[in-house]
Amino acid sequence: MKKYFIAGILVWAPLSITIWVIASGLGVLDGVFGSVMHAIIVVLPHDAAIDVQHFRELPGVGILIVIAVIMFTGLLAISFAGQWWLKIWDKLVNRIPIVRSIYSSVQQVSSTLFSGSGQAFSKALLIRYPHADSWAIAFQTGTPAREVTAKLGEGYVNVFLPTTPNPTSGFFMIVPRAQTIELDMSVEEALKHIVSMGSVPPNSLSGLAAPQPPHHV
Repeated sequence: MKKYFIAGILVWAPLSITIWVIASGLGVLDGVFGSVMHAIIVVLPHDAAIDVQHFRELPGVGILIVIAVIMFTGLLAISFAGQWWLKIWDKLVNRIPIVRSIYSSVQQVSSTLFSGSGQAFSKALLIRYPHADSWAIAFQTGTPAREVTAKLGEGYVNVFLPTTPNPTSGFFMIVPRAQTIELDMSVEEALKHIVSMGSVPPNSLSGLAAPQPPHHV
C-alpha cells in the first residue's frame, strides 16, 4: 500500500502543482479584467451596463480579452508611433513623485529579465554560502554598480541566490569573481536542481562535469 501511495503522489504532485500555478496566473489576469470591467460598468448607462455585466460573466472571456490587450499593446509598442507614445508616457509618469521611483524600478527589472540581450540569469555559479566551507548554486545577474566598483574595486559580480524549494525568493549578493566557480549546466538545469533540493541531477552531460577549484587572489 505504501508503494502504491508513493507512486500515486509522484504522478499527481507535478500535475497538481502545474495546474495550481497556471490557475493562479490566469486568476490574476481575470482579476485585472474584472477591475477594468467594473469601472466601465459604473460609468455606462443602466441598460448598457447590464449587457456588459452579462458579457463579463461568460467563462474565460476575461482571460482572452486580457491576453488580446497585451498582444495588441506589444504590437503597438514595437511600431514607430507606439515608441513615441511610450516616450511621452514615461515622461509623464516620471514627473509624479513616489510613483516614478516604483515605475522606473519595475521597468528596469522587467526589461532586464525579459530582454534577450539582458544579463539576468546569464549563468549558474557556485558561491561560498553561508560560510567558507559550504557552497551554494547562484545565478550571475550582471556586474556591480559604478559606485560599488569604485568602493570595492574590479573583480566582483552580482549574483542572485535563490531559496529552496521556492526560487522566487532569495538574496542579492556581490561576491568576488575569483571566489566563484562557473558551472557548465544551463540556468534551467540549475534551477531544477535547486527546486528539487538537489534530488534531481542535471540532464546534460556537461552539467555533470566535475567543478574546478576557484582561483584565489
